[in-house]
Amino acid sequence: EDQDHGLEKALDKQLINQCQGAIESGTRVSISMPISNSNRAVGTLLSYEIAKRCGEEGLPDGTIDLAFTGSAGQSFAAFLAKGINIRLEGDVNDYLCKGLSGGNVIVVPHRQSVFPPEENILVGNVCLYGATSGKVLIRGIAGERFAVRNSGADAVVEGVGDHACEYMTRGRVVVLGPTGRNFAAGMSGGEAYVLDEHGLFAGLCNTEMVDLQAVETDEDANILRCLLTEHYRGTGSSNAERILNQWDKMLVNFVKVMPRNYKRALAELSSARGISHE
Repeated sequence: EDQDHGLEKALDKQLINQCQGAIESGTRVSISMPISNSNRAVGTLLSYEIAKRCGEEGLPDGTIDLAFTGSAGQSFAAFLAKGINIRLEGDVNDYLCKGLSGGNVIVVPHRQSVFPPEENILVGNVCLYGATSGKVLIRGIAGERFAVRNSGADAVVEGVGDHACEYMTRGRVVVLGPTGRNFAAGMSGGEAYVLDEHGLFAGLCNTEMVDLQAVETDEDANILRCLLTEHYRGTGSSNAERILNQWDKMLVNFVKVMPRNYKRALAELSSARGISHE
């Protein structure tokens, strides 16, 4: 255990040393390296150094680009600060992007993998727990409790396990495939868009606090299309490509999950500003 702890700290110290120019003066840095599951919470100490120097604002978008290849350990990219982009080619353990704080993360299978990404789990459980901002694009299925207590991050994923979007308060989640049971339990804010080609989602969603509705407004359609386009460009998702190539036909298969009180609050805010909100 002590050896593993030393390994994970050594990698973060290496990242901090190589990113000093970015932290101190905003110089753009690009780093590529292998990673293993003994490397836990990678990116967290680097984000701490950025927060000490720059505060909550972090660095300008894209200041630090990190590319990893391999199997990342627990809490990969936890509390990742604004200004850091991470691309992982491989797979990830639990707690991916816990407390995400403005960073951007892309996870894709290894280029030599032979399994269909849209049908296999690529990241573990409890991804995006307590995230406040940032974006995550995953070309694969996530485990259970995806985006639990998500408080502002955006995410696109090919499928999720049980209890996704549990206690979510803000942000947007797009699911391009199957979900487990108890989706949206305790979800009081934010929005989710679920591709429901087989009409099974209504029986898997906990509707105590949310309504299920079609994607009908131009605003919703544009938001969804932009996220899918970004997902396709970032991950090469064949699923996203298929949807975008048949947009008018596929749009009707999406279900929007909208918390009732959140929808009411948005309507009241829009009314106070003199804006019509559907």
